[in-house]
Amino acid sequence: MKGLKTFSRGGVHPPGRKNLTSSKAIKNAVIPTISIVPLSQHLGSPSECLVKAGDNVTEGMLIGKSTGFISANIHSPVPGTVKEIKDVYLPNGMLSKAVSIELEGEFDRLGKEQNKRDWEGFSKEELLSMIADNGVVGLGGATFPVNVKLSIPKGKKAEYFVVNGVECEPYLTADHRLMLEKAERIIKGIQIISKIVEPEKIAMGIEINKPDAIETMKKAAAEAGIPLDVVPLQVKYPQGDEKQLLQAITGREVPSGALPIDIGCVVSNVGTVHAIYEAVVFNKPLIERVLTVTGGAIANPQNLKVRIGTPISSIIEECGGFKEVPEKVVVGGPMMGFTIYDLDTPVIKGTSGILALTSSEIHGAVRTSCISCGRCIQACPMGLNPTTLFKYIDHGDYTEASELGLMDCKECGSCGFVCPARIPLIQGMRLGKRMLRKKKVKA
Repeated sequence: MKGLKTFSRGGVHPPGRKNLTSSKAIKNAVIPTISIVPLSQHLGSPSECLVKAGDNVTEGMLIGKSTGFISANIHSPVPGTVKEIKDVYLPNGMLSKAVSIELEGEFDRLGKEQNKRDWEGFSKEELLSMIADNGVVGLGGATFPVNVKLSIPKGKKAEYFVVNGVECEPYLTADHRLMLEKAERIIKGIQIISKIVEPEKIAMGIEINKPDAIETMKKAAAEAGIPLDVVPLQVKYPQGDEKQLLQAITGREVPSGALPIDIGCVVSNVGTVHAIYEAVVFNKPLIERVLTVTGGAIANPQNLKVRIGTPISSIIEECGGFKEVPEKVVVGGPMMGFTIYDLDTPVIKGTSGILALTSSEIHGAVRTSCISCGRCIQACPMGLNPTTLFKYIDHGDYTEASELGLMDCKECGSCGFVCPARIPLIQGMRLGKRMLRKKKVKA
């Protein structure tokens, strides 16, 4: 891998364990009898509920309306009857109102040919409106409303549009399969975004452990005649974070507190690009996504296209259930994901994977005192001192932690991965940031 591009500071090399699903084509998951659709599946304010118990809904119908500049529409994933509006816990432990829908009636989209729109005739503003109307958010994990991200502020210019095909989290292969199976659609999505942001250069980063995806995307770009520079990258975590990806590909570094557009860049994950294509060309709301179901405790690991609101228990059952009792069930990847305890937790827009991990995969150990080894500092891609930050957070001094760069933490988990004392560093950073936000709202 010598000579391949990568980011310069920190990073780790966790075992990939992608072989469980990387060769498995995407399958459609069974649609559940009851769908639980949270109204907060995105960064920003929750959506306003537009339905009540007893209402009939159709597939793709708007049931939650965005309530602010940073918010997103929510649509019904299935036709049916609203049974109740209730509180549910999201994978990250936050409480959200949710619409419970019992499946019944005819699908408007499933199994039917959809009319294509000639997107090239639409203006930037019209394309952004289509993306917003269909509730598209970032599918790489951040769930930021895409119409906001692609609205370039006055005085700014997108010199680079970078497509994120890295998928550096261990176990996850959904983006990999999308690139292999939906390359033509991804290329069309890149063209749509390029019309909106008008970049000078278009690049796509893919780690070298996905050589088939690199060749597939190069071929698709050449056939479409678009100037896409597919850049093979060194395998290093967390290269999928947009700040590290931009440094690897463009050599530019996003300053503390700044955004990619501040250095002339826009980044979109391949799953997001595909969702934008479907929203614009087929007028399709974001009511389903591809995710990876894997781990040593899963009987039949797979990549599935799953309807939003599907209970995780239903998905695990579709993959043959557990072949042994898992030590942990994680939503997302093992580095940045969240452990859940209720298997009826629903899939949301940001759910990239479901992992059922055995004790041998987790390598659990007893927490001890910090030994001041400095490994967390070496691993941090943001140049922070995680152990010092954790000490301040542990003592409730969130202001001091903020002054030392807490809000720059990407929550990538690299520090916790290398910590020999097994200190829950990433959980501490999340707590500290949450308390700082609460303090700001209260003020």
